[in-house]
Amino acid sequence: MLNDWRDYIVSTPEVLRGKPRLDGTRIPVSLILGYLAIGKTFDEIIAEFPDLNKDQIGACLDYARELKA
Repeated sequence: MLNDWRDYIVSTPEVLRGKPRLDGTRIPVSLILGYLAIGKTFDEIIAEFPDLNKDQIGACLDYARELKA
């Protein structure tokens, strides 16, 4: 079964002023999407943020796809 981006992304007013972020972190989705937009690979992003995994990064892409739809 595929994971839902909602399992990885949260938005709470008291953290990052409610910006969507990866659950359990202060890393905003927009930051990860920015890295992907400039051509960084999942592995390069994980090297910079070792606490992240590929499912979390994929969730950011799924989140963006759903917003665009």
